[in-house]
Amino acid sequence: MIRGLTKFAQSDSEKGDNVPKTRVLLADGNPAMLDFISKMLADDCEVIGAVRDGRAILREYPRLRPNVVLLSMQLGDLSGIEVAQQLRESGYDARIVFVTIEEDPEFVKSALGAGASAYVVKARLTTDLLPAIRATMGDRLFVSPHSSRTLFTSNPERASPHIGRRIRGRRA
Repeated sequence: MIRGLTKFAQSDSEKGDNVPKTRVLLADGNPAMLDFISKMLADDCEVIGAVRDGRAILREYPRLRPNVVLLSMQLGDLSGIEVAQQLRESGYDARIVFVTIEEDPEFVKSALGAGASAYVVKARLTTDLLPAIRATMGDRLFVSPHSSRTLFTSNPERASPHIGRRIRGRRA
């Protein structure tokens, strides 16, 4: 562990791969969840690090330059929403994927409003996380199916304008 950062994977050049993998930085307050997600992504993504609090993401992002940042809603010192907002305000262009237990439509709206490209409910982690990362890397929005249904059925007149939109102007 270096200043709150754990390195999980070798770089693509160390592995000898010709096709670069999506570089992912994880943030979750639960070390077991960080380990589980990093193992789950190992074949498809390069997990470049994992942190347990929001300030560590903000500190490590400029050095690591991930393609995707996976955030939990609760990161101890800052909320995932605050971290996402600060990343966007700083001009960082990584896709933001929320991984959370929260299924409340207001959480989904807040995450999307803060600049998230995807919202994955932990109960659907094994089925939704890789499709969410692939969607965001293809400039598409992803919301776990149950959460998107709840978002639209909770108050159809106020359904989030973010659902279904394409994400433009972002580099990989």
